[in-house]
Amino acid sequence: MTSLVPILTVITAIMVLWYAAAIGMNAKWARDQAKRAKVELTTSELIVDTWSQDRPVLPVPHQVASELWKTTGAMALKGRAFSKRSLIFHGWITLSATLLGFVFGTGAGILLAVGIVHNKAMDMSVMPWAIASQTIPILAIAPMIIVVLNSVGIQGLVPKAFISAYLSFFPVVVGMVKGLRSPDGMQLDLLKTYSASGGETFWKLRLPSSMPYLFTALKVGMAASLVGAIVGELPTGAIRGLGARMLTGSYYGQTIQIWSALFAAAILAASLVGIISMIERRMLKRMGVKP
Repeated sequence: MTSLVPILTVITAIMVLWYAAAIGMNAKWARDQAKRAKVELTTSELIVDTWSQDRPVLPVPHQVASELWKTTGAMALKGRAFSKRSLIFHGWITLSATLLGFVFGTGAGILLAVGIVHNKAMDMSVMPWAIASQTIPILAIAPMIIVVLNSVGIQGLVPKAFISAYLSFFPVVVGMVKGLRSPDGMQLDLLKTYSASGGETFWKLRLPSSMPYLFTALKVGMAASLVGAIVGELPTGAIRGLGARMLTGSYYGQTIQIWSALFAAAILAASLVGIISMIERRMLKRMGVKP
């Protein structure tokens, strides 16, 4: 209960600031409409108007929550959970690309990390390349990846997964390199006294020691993979996915739709990271790393 107090305090402060900001950002439209209708708005009427506009500059929380419910729970109750107007449908499209890209990125990241730790040439060449690769804006790369892969007949899920993998492999590489190098000299010397081979040192010391670092990297990689999937949906013409939903909302000035898709993406990311955290606690507890 004590840990909830700071969280609820921060959430309350964010809500108060959000509602206050909505008044300031949406007031111009309300005043313009009142001026055209030749009426004078009182302060209370102005506040109510700024919190209930159809296309506000900044939607308020209850508008976003209402839109989320209409495009998820309400659609599911009507048996239309996978309608093209449902965020459940669009969320599933984004989730499938996220998971596939995450698997690709994680696998590539782990393999590269093992090579970097055990090979000096890879350490001197691949690691700087991995760092430099993240300096290129993904918004610039994504359209090129989509166009190039489409030109060779690869469409749909794979191009988006490739973009997700591009973003998610880097934290895994960095985390695993740090984890595989975490055993100190005394531990490595102890295994040498046991005549342990390189493979035994890896499987019995380096890999178990890297698990806490790996799970931390996986959480970051999962969030990055979701961002990559959303970005990958933008150059496809706003067809399917949470990214396409946001782009469609921007085309038609539907800010409430944009914000609901943003919150759906945030909820999806939090759920995925939470699942990884649950697996982490169970695995590390079985390994005796955490009580």
